[in-house]
Amino acid sequence: MEFSTKTCAEFVEVLASKAPVPGGGGASALLGALGTALGNMVGNLTVGKKEYADVDQQMQKLTAKCDVLQADFLRLMERDAQVFAPLAKAYGMPRETQEQREEKDRVMEQVLREACVVPMEIMEKCCEAIEIIREFATKGSTLVLSDAGMGMAFCKAALEGASLNVFINTKAMLNREYAEELNEKAEAMLKKYPRMAEDTFVSVLSRLR
Repeated sequence: MEFSTKTCAEFVEVLASKAPVPGGGGASALLGALGTALGNMVGNLTVGKKEYADVDQQMQKLTAKCDVLQADFLRLMERDAQVFAPLAKAYGMPRETQEQREEKDRVMEQVLREACVVPMEIMEKCCEAIEIIREFATKGSTLVLSDAGMGMAFCKAALEGASLNVFINTKAMLNREYAEELNEKAEAMLKKYPRMAEDTFVSVLSRLR
């Protein structure tokens, strides 16, 4: 599939088509990668500057973490497409007989669990990125402050977008105990990190005006 290596035009075209993949998960992962890269740019443009010598080592460590996160997000773009294919196939399984219904329920439960893994990881990576970009926005070069704000906005959107993929899958699960466990983890992230991102964005906006 390798959606992460397609041109922007190709990715947008296939995303808009009737093709089952890529979908919202892949788009969220891409948005997370873009947001992280924008924050990373702030770090890289801060490193080596005399006026920011006191935060140079911290900036270097944070940019190294961003390099890893960017690669993780691109990997998750591919992984999301891989786990969605079996789910799409399972939805099409027949349910005419009791035997067929039981088999479909069994397969669905398995693929729904697997389909939740990727958006949950995207959410977790977004939380990491938001924490790092907050540091870039606070301590990085003011010449690229706007990019820190944009990066934060992108990662917030990616986090919230990926949560929708978690919730649509957990809603269909028969094992409600496991579903609620995943929901609680997702909701905990949504309770903390969008607010953190919004506070940083507002701070950036006020400094630019």
